Amino acid sequence: MKCPICSRPAASEYRPFCSRRCADVDLGKWVSGAYSVPSQDPEDVERAIDEVEAQLNQPRH
Repeated sequence: MKCPICSRPAASEYRPFCSRRCADVDLGKWVSGAYSVPSQDPEDVERAIDEVEAQLNQPRH
């Protein structure tokens, strides 16, 4: 099995990753939302647009 982050062989201690670093990179992607699946539900799309517009209209510090 290859590491999904860097393609090196997976280490049993960190499987499916090769190292703690690659496991942490993967966790960071989950936390940041990089692995999100876009919704095709119109209500979800409208809510997302409203949230982005609200963030854009907030005063900057």
